[in-house]
Amino acid sequence: MDSPVLPLEFGRMLIGDQPPAFFLEILFRTLLIYSYSFILIRWVGGRSIAQLSLVEFLLVIALGSAVGDPMFYPDVPILHSLAVITTIVLFNKGLDMLIFRSERAEAVIEGSPFEIARDGMLDWAALHDRRMGQRELFQQFRVAGIRNIGEIDRAYLEANGSVSVFRRPRAKAGLPIVPPWEISHRQKILAGTETKAHQMACCRCAATVTAKEFRERSDCPRCGHSHFIEASTH
Repeated sequence: MDSPVLPLEFGRMLIGDQPPAFFLEILFRTLLIYSYSFILIRWVGGRSIAQLSLVEFLLVIALGSAVGDPMFYPDVPILHSLAVITTIVLFNKGLDMLIFRSERAEAVIEGSPFEIARDGMLDWAALHDRRMGQRELFQQFRVAGIRNIGEIDRAYLEANGSVSVFRRPRAKAGLPIVPPWEISHRQKILAGTETKAHQMACCRCAATVTAKEFRERSDCPRCGHSHFIEASTH
């Protein structure tokens, strides 16, 4: 019968129940499995973490589990772990070959890009389908150097989750996103309200209307949203 575990037993917590020489085995296991995994990853190829495809992301998750346990658990055989790692990498390599040879398989496995902005306006339906929130989107635009949505000619949500932005040759008045709304606390004005601004931008889709149209309407003519912000010309 196993002896009960005593709380705050520092010897067990720091060293464990294994003999001190087991630290040498941990060192050997770690170096062997790490070296083997490194060689396989080099063979598969890969990009930086920020550019991981779905297949590469799954590879990282699967290898993380397969590599970690045998490094310090004495009851996990090293050869079993190497077999698991090899199987994962070979399966990943097979998916890469399938993606290379079939456009349909590539679209199913990797996904496809979506257009999320055109000519200074957002495609709210595409953003909703991709479950991408406004705060996350504006953050991506600011990283690309966008100050207001009127600077954008085209923007695409890529399959790996990044956003590609292409600027207009000349910016037009649009929905301002700098400074971030969480900092600036920009005033959102209800459509149909009197305003001194020349143009107003819809808070949802970034469509712009003149001051006259804004006073005469109760919602956005493009998406039906009712709140606007003064358009920026920067």
